Amino acid sequence: MIGRLLAWLRPPVVPAAPLSTGAVSPRDVGLYDAMLDGWFLNDSGELLKGFAITAQDTLLDVGCGEGVATLFAVRQGASVIFTDSEHDKVRSLARQVEAQTRAPFLGLVSNSLPLPLADGCADKIVCMEVLEHVDQPEPFMAELVRMGRPGAQYLLSVPAPVGEHLQQGIAPPGYFQSPNHVQIFSAERFAALVEDAGLVIEHRQASGFFWVMGMIFFWASERAAGRALEGAVRDRIQAPYPPLMESWATLWQGVLTRPDGLAIKQVLDQFMPKSQVIIARKPDPATRSSA
Repeated sequence: MIGRLLAWLRPPVVPAAPLSTGAVSPRDVGLYDAMLDGWFLNDSGELLKGFAITAQDTLLDVGCGEGVATLFAVRQGASVIFTDSEHDKVRSLARQVEAQTRAPFLGLVSNSLPLPLADGCADKIVCMEVLEHVDQPEPFMAELVRMGRPGAQYLLSVPAPVGEHLQQGIAPPGYFQSPNHVQIFSAERFAALVEDAGLVIEHRQASGFFWVMGMIFFWASERAAGRALEGAVRDRIQAPYPPLMESWATLWQGVLTRPDGLAIKQVLDQFMPKSQVIIARKPDPATRSSA
């Protein structure tokens, strides 16, 4: 939803509304924009509307990044398993989880092919803004399905193609080379990947116009400053933000605070979304046979 949606957002104290005066942070405006789409519903324990996490759940976060999904689950009392290919991210997240919970947890450094975990280890599986980095998405999805117990629920996201194609015109070539974005998923291809793996889609949404434009302004600022990103292109934006991004955040905040701001946002999200999200479920043969 927000580019590499949750990896850009360090575990947040989510604002109730955008800041109303003075300079604003793209991070804070992006968080509020995400909340308007149904993310981070602390009162109901839903990471995204329709994807509730309880203390009885074990959540598996594949490609955990900075750990926003994992830490949200920890706050709901769930047990967590989190994996990433970068050792530093797993180690940092493990320290944070240990400081916040007494529930069981496990952090693993893994490229996920295969995952060193037993079948059916989780009730909730999260894999967001990861599949676009994967050379072979079909076996990767098969691993995700293997990890889920019968009836397990999945929260999956990938960048939307409109935003990706737009960025191809301004981002450095390395952004669309391994280990960065090597796949661009149409809505149809993304749905087929999920369904062909044996999951049943429960909900789909696409949003994040704010971050499409934010990325364009970020790349424009990098280019204007004469910076070329070589090798592994960073996939998260942290402060200090380029002034152009901060100006854009201030403008978008103004849009969102208008009486018709949400309606404007929803139209633009459909026109040019940054991410597409699927909530899906693994069939439970026992439930099916009893019905």
